[in-house]
Amino acid sequence: MKRTTIYLDPGLELRLKAEGLRRKQPMAELVREAVEVYLTREPDGGPPGAGAFASGRRDTADRVDEVLRETGFGQAAPAASPAKRSAVARAKGRKKRRA
Repeated sequence: MKRTTIYLDPGLELRLKAEGLRRKQPMAELVREAVEVYLTREPDGGPPGAGAFASGRRDTADRVDEVLRETGFGQAAPAASPAKRSAVARAKGRKKRRA
C-alpha cells in the first residue's frame, strides 16, 4: 500500500474517530473502505459527452457509412462559385490597401 496524507475538517475527523472506535477499526481502514465504495458505486459513464447527443436510433453503429454519407462528413467542400471567389479577392484587396 502507498502512504498518503488527507486533510479533514475537525468535525469530520471526530466522526471518523468515533466510527473507528465503534467498529474497532483504524481510521485508515475506514478511509480506504469509503474511497473504494465511492469510486465503485456507479459504473463509469464513458468519456465526457458520451451519449449526450443521442439520435434515438439503436442502429447508428451498424449504419455508420450511410450516416456519414447523409451528413457529408469527410467529403470535400464544394468549390466556390466564380462570383464568390471574385468577392473574396476584392475584400482581400481592400484589407491590403488599408494596411
